[in-house]
Amino acid sequence: MKLLMSLSLLMLSIFLFASPLPEAPSGFANKTNGMTDDATHAADQAKFEETEAISDGLGPLYNAQSCRECHQNPVSGGSSQISELRVGHRGPDGKFVNPDIPIARGTEIIKGRTLVNDRAICPNNAFPASEIQERVPDSEKIRTFRVSLNLLGDGFVEAVPDQTFVDLAREQCQKNHKEICGQVLYVPVLEAPGQTAVGRFGWKDQHASLLSFSADAYLNEMGITSRLQPDEVTNLCNTVSEPNDKPGPDGLSDIDHFARFIRATEAPARDAQLAQTTNARHGAELFDKVGCDICHVQTFTTAPAGTRVNGGAYTLAPALGGKQFHPYGDFLLHNVGTGDGIVVAMLEHYGKRMYQTTWKNFSISEFNSTGNKVRTPPLWGVRLHSHLMHDGASVTLLDAILRHHGEAEHVTKKFERLKPSEKDALLEFLRSL
Repeated sequence: MKLLMSLSLLMLSIFLFASPLPEAPSGFANKTNGMTDDATHAADQAKFEETEAISDGLGPLYNAQSCRECHQNPVSGGSSQISELRVGHRGPDGKFVNPDIPIARGTEIIKGRTLVNDRAICPNNAFPASEIQERVPDSEKIRTFRVSLNLLGDGFVEAVPDQTFVDLAREQCQKNHKEICGQVLYVPVLEAPGQTAVGRFGWKDQHASLLSFSADAYLNEMGITSRLQPDEVTNLCNTVSEPNDKPGPDGLSDIDHFARFIRATEAPARDAQLAQTTNARHGAELFDKVGCDICHVQTFTTAPAGTRVNGGAYTLAPALGGKQFHPYGDFLLHNVGTGDGIVVAMLEHYGKRMYQTTWKNFSISEFNSTGNKVRTPPLWGVRLHSHLMHDGASVTLLDAILRHHGEAEHVTKKFERLKPSEKDALLEFLRSL
């Protein structure tokens, strides 16, 4: 009897090990991935698309009036051609220094952030003499644009265990003889003071949590404060009490709706018709052959449902747990020769609480080492992007490939040695993503 039970357990283990994990749902139909019902997802999407007014707390400095302005192609939550401006300079010691941006005719200096907002609510009827528009001083010689990122499917990215990224970075470095070594960055989780997790969102991996990411964007892109980011960039022209983002009748604030909307989105789908062509299939093989897959990793799996992530602040729903998805990215930081030297501004992304809290596994030196690194952009949905790379300066897939130097130098050279027909096949594969 015991032998039969042991054999049964062995067969079950083999079956479970051999059975592929369920695929994460994909598509562009504004459908829920199953984490919420359709009505809830639609209500969260409405919050994501809502146009903010000054009476809601918009500004005083801002870039957009809704989340959708920067994340809308082809549907809400996607990428866009919108970019933001970041600047800074090097100090006498050669290290990056955040800019000092004067406003109000030089009577106030904006410090502690690299973002330069494009828009301001003043002067207006209530404050006709207030001049608070940000402009870049000539002293800030380091300047870059960063395009808005796709958010679709990021609930699955959030659900990947930290250890997966740690192991990937170590194996990547070992297998490639330290030529390609992705960097893992432990970042503060705003909703879990003192806790950090492996960053995976934003061009500098500055956030691990979609709730933290939402609060950051709400403040820095729309100027709206929340319980996680309660301090305005400037109080000039400010008339709405803090935090601007207050809980609604359901007990949820806007940032909670934003995070839930993103978590419930489907992953970007491939061009199914193009993906099945012989040329695209051959291109996929060449993509791996030249080494693009080292950083643009095809498949990840999420932690089991019920796993607590983000410093214990969030529990994975069954719709997100135990799934496999295909982002074609490693979410690690790399120097591929396009870095701008800008380092994450702590006050901007984590607020004053950053300096009032002791954060587990946090390292300032690790952050300072990221100046010339950017997160590997996942390639899912890349066919829908017109501006490529972190700065949007590449407008064709070929341009983007040929810009890869630094850690990717030898991969780019392998691509350049391909036959013209092989290059065309690889590009066709990319156009299917």
